[in-house]
Amino acid sequence: MKFLSFKYKDAESYGVKVKREDAVWDLKQVFAEFGEGDFHPKTLLEGLQQNQTIDFQEQVRKAVVAAEDSGKADNYKIAFSDIEFLPPVTPTNNVIAFGRNYQDHASELNHEVQRLYVFTKAASSLTGSESTIPNHKDITDQLDYEGELGIVIGKSGEKIPKALALDYIYGYTIINDITDRTAQNSQDQAFLSKSLTGGCPMGPYIVTKDELPTPENVNIVTKVNNEIRQDGNTSQMINKIDGLIEEISKYVALHPGDIIATGTPAGVGAGLEPPRFLQPGDEVKVTIDNIGTLTTYIAEDSE
Repeated sequence: MKFLSFKYKDAESYGVKVKREDAVWDLKQVFAEFGEGDFHPKTLLEGLQQNQTIDFQEQVRKAVVAAEDSGKADNYKIAFSDIEFLPPVTPTNNVIAFGRNYQDHASELNHEVQRLYVFTKAASSLTGSESTIPNHKDITDQLDYEGELGIVIGKSGEKIPKALALDYIYGYTIINDITDRTAQNSQDQAFLSKSLTGGCPMGPYIVTKDELPTPENVNIVTKVNNEIRQDGNTSQMINKIDGLIEEISKYVALHPGDIIATGTPAGVGAGLEPPRFLQPGDEVKVTIDNIGTLTTYIAEDSE
């Protein structure tokens, strides 16, 4: 399944992509009409939180089948052209991110890969696909992109052993780790440079892990104005997904809806010769196999 959150007619909702259609099943409506018992999660995060005691995915499947068989299926579908994509889920914690997890990317920025480099991006920096984000020209001329695979946690845990780590994953998404290189290079920590307003585009979907069985062998392609800048594969990750979850959970308790960004391959603007940073009016597209394409626009003015 491909889950998404969206705004339609000024109301926020969430749903799953309709198979073979550019449309979404509005799960708030579907559950209200066809949900079993009192299982009516109002947000995707609420659904993931309840997944620990109730099989959320199975409840979605049953309710959607009932909607399809109701004779009024179109009442519960909304075309993508009529919605505003939101971040698929907004975690209760900051987004946890790993840097320098691809050797070629570390090398292009002259960074040594000697130990884990971990930072967080404020949850307030999250935005959805097709959104226009500020160009931040008032503070930097070095706004950069980083296409990444995102992990979505499905159940709570801490001190998770590597052998069990994949059991804690609900699905995967796409993240563009927008970065202010000016701040990153002048400060001792990455939080501010990584947490700009609009600095964490995510989506358009969360793809359940059963639909992405080989997350460590998918292509990541980032285009700026349709020019390929990044062309990598998650097989190039230095620290693999199970190891990342094991390491994080030694220190931080993980909860449903938490997001982990796994690092970016080579080809960022700062690593090009000469550097090529994002400019007002630019379009950035990050595509990952079997998930989709995350599109972000850089505002023309300084809004």
